[in-house]
Amino acid sequence: MATEITGLFECWRQGDTKALDRLMPQVYSELRRIAQGFLRNQPGHTLQPTALVHEAWVKLFQSAEPKFADRAHFLAVMSRVMRQVLVDHARGASAAKRWGGQKRVPLEATVEFAGERFGQLQVIEVDRALQALAREDFSLAQIVEMHYFGGMTAEEVGAVVDRSSEAVRHDIRLARAWLRRQVGG
Repeated sequence: MATEITGLFECWRQGDTKALDRLMPQVYSELRRIAQGFLRNQPGHTLQPTALVHEAWVKLFQSAEPKFADRAHFLAVMSRVMRQVLVDHARGASAAKRWGGQKRVPLEATVEFAGERFGQLQVIEVDRALQALAREDFSLAQIVEMHYFGGMTAEEVGAVVDRSSEAVRHDIRLARAWLRRQVGG
C-alpha cells in the first residue's frame, strides 16, 4: 500500500490530475484516525474528524503543489496542516468569545497532548510553545508534530527523519518536558 501511495504521488507530480482522486481513498481512513486523535478529548467541539480532514486536505492542496517523498512524509505534512486548522479554529472561537460572537465554547472542551489535557483556548498556547521549540530546534519540533499531532509511531517518525526509533523516543521525551515547562505544566 505504501508503494502504491508513493506511486500516486509520482503520477501526480508528472501531471496526472486524477492521481489525487485515486489517492484520497487510499489515505482517508488513516487521516480520519489522526483527526479523531486530535479531537478525541474535545466533547462538544464543533469541528468533526471528517470536517478536519477535509479542511486540511483543501488547505494543503489549494495553493502550490506540495511534493511528498512517500506516505510517511505525506502524513507528517497533513499532521502539521491539521494542527494549523485546529489552531485557526481555536483562535476563531477565542475571538468570537471575546468580541461577543455567538459561537459557544464549552468549558469542558479539552485536547490531549503528551498525556496532558488542555482546554480549547490552551491549544493556542501549545501551538506557540511548539513554534518556540521550532525556533530552538526545528527537527525536535518536527518529531513532536509527527508523533503527537500526526499519531505516527516512533518507528514511522524515524523513517521520515532517518533516525533510529530509540533516538526518536528520546527526543519525544525531551520535547515533552520542554513543552510542559513552556505551557506551564
